[in-house]
Amino acid sequence: MLLYGSSLTPTLALGILLGVLIGMTVHEFAHNYVAHLMGDPVPAREGRLTLDPTVHIYWPGFLMFVLIGFGILGSAPISANRMRNPRWGYLAAVAAGPFSNLLVATIFAIPLRLFLADLPDALALILFMIVRFNLILFLFNLLPFFPIDGWHILLALLPPDLAYTWQRNAQNTQYLLLGLIMLSFLGPNFNLLGMIIGGPLSFFQQLLLGF
Repeated sequence: MLLYGSSLTPTLALGILLGVLIGMTVHEFAHNYVAHLMGDPVPAREGRLTLDPTVHIYWPGFLMFVLIGFGILGSAPISANRMRNPRWGYLAAVAAGPFSNLLVATIFAIPLRLFLADLPDALALILFMIVRFNLILFLFNLLPFFPIDGWHILLALLPPDLAYTWQRNAQNTQYLLLGLIMLSFLGPNFNLLGMIIGGPLSFFQQLLLGF
């Protein structure tokens, strides 16, 4: 996700940082916690059932995000093969990540929507960035490109024959995602990824915030 605007004020930077850390931490915790409930012993064994961001952060991807606006922020060592019900347990664990970001966005949107006129401008901007980033994280991770969550969600939902074909084309979808990311750096007219996410982002922002 590209950072917003060209004038990065301290307040905006703080809002982005909090949005990134909260969004990434809750997202990865949700993956791990639901996988734990589904029978995967690894999240508990590796100490992943925590809201400590340092446990979940993927430093190379996080630094990449800081530098260029894109990156894999965190990681969750979950596996369908270790779950009691590999198909539906894995679906629940994978889907928990992006939908936890929708929950975070909803929670932080409540004071912003109810008390916007009474909030200091700096606090309102920080809350807005937390809401917006978590909505972006929710929507981006539902895209059906490997290796993000949407690809795995679709894999779990497909019948076995189509799932096999989908797995064989995982690398092709990854190339497509990388192509969309690279195009986004060429300017607004080439930002197809932003266009794909933009409509749903406006819808959810309007739904949660009223603007």
